[in-house]
Amino acid sequence: MSEPQRQAYRDGLTAVAPLLVGVAPFGLAFGVAAGQSSIGAGLGFATSQIIFAGAAQLAAVQLFDAGAAAAVIIATALVINARHLMYSAALAPHFREFPTVWRLMLPYVMTDQAFAVSITRYEAVSDPDYKRRFYLGAALGLWFTWQSTTGLGALAGASVPASWSLDFAIPLVFLALLIPAVTNRPGLVAAIVAGAIAVAGAEVPYNLGLMIGATSGIVAGVVAERLNP
Repeated sequence: MSEPQRQAYRDGLTAVAPLLVGVAPFGLAFGVAAGQSSIGAGLGFATSQIIFAGAAQLAAVQLFDAGAAAAVIIATALVINARHLMYSAALAPHFREFPTVWRLMLPYVMTDQAFAVSITRYEAVSDPDYKRRFYLGAALGLWFTWQSTTGLGALAGASVPASWSLDFAIPLVFLALLIPAVTNRPGLVAAIVAGAIAVAGAEVPYNLGLMIGATSGIVAGVVAERLNP
């Protein structure tokens, strides 16, 4: 591997590193929730490799624990992750330049954070090789953080007092990933609206407050851009 290729990986990891401050407590919160649920720590932790989508994993565990039907669990997870359709549409022009094996591999590690730092960096670079290695560096940095923290949380399980209430970590993750979006006035408006609604909707069942916040932020950003071209 050449030095420019190694630098691309390092750049991706460096870009995502500040956002991992919010991911770590969220991972612990999910691991604890899984360890304390009827699904069990082992299967709960396995969802981190199979699903790898924090809010959807937490909602699925909560629904399973409540005895919900499989169709309801799957539908809820799909609704929560619907924002990835928007991410895919934005990344598609860049991914089109990648070799087939990369285009098949990279979607698995797509996250809010990897998308946010990558789409921002892509505005400044044109080299497809740098783009895909930057994305993978950011995505793997988050993947390893998520796997380790959810594993620790699952091991801790019932030993964590309920009074600690780690639910705050979910909106914290969302707020952290808004930072790269604030590059202009519409981005600032979108970040403020999305963040405020996500926090206000923290008690909405199955973490749908995140979806509502994200959608509201997009709408606010579009309106702000049209009012101030």
